[in-house]
Amino acid sequence: MSEELDAVDAKILDLLQRDASLSIAEIAERVGLSSSPAWRRIERLKKAGVILRQVTLLDQEKLGLTFEVFATVKLSLPSRENLETFEKAIVEWPEVVECATVTGAVDYMLRVVTRDMHAYDDFLRDKMLALGLVSDVQSRIVMRVPKRTTSAPLELVSDHLKD
Repeated sequence: MSEELDAVDAKILDLLQRDASLSIAEIAERVGLSSSPAWRRIERLKKAGVILRQVTLLDQEKLGLTFEVFATVKLSLPSRENLETFEKAIVEWPEVVECATVTGAVDYMLRVVTRDMHAYDDFLRDKMLALGLVSDVQSRIVMRVPKRTTSAPLELVSDHLKD
């Protein structure tokens, strides 16, 4: 799909990444289209899977979710069955807001958000370690977040945009 994007599509995607609550009319005006063509482009991007979903971002701190950890996880035996069991479990744990399988000395990198250190300890003991699959967890507590974005870096796909 990236080779079918043009500059107007990129502008639409940029606007939606910044504020998904914009109306079709607002988006159309900002990209120089009327509402119908703008709506058709957005629908095409959804059908192509470029737009996965539109969400609302919340302020975790105002919700009392002030403890964030990046945790590396090594399974005792990284067999297909254990990997699948672990991945099914983490999908159910609300504390895990992101999980990636990684290369190197560990199997997974998790981003975990909780209320405080005690809630994180409970998460480790009652959920992750209770699975009986984990041989090692290294936790790195987030002190400050100088940058966080959910936006894809569209400027990196400019080579694929049609003129």
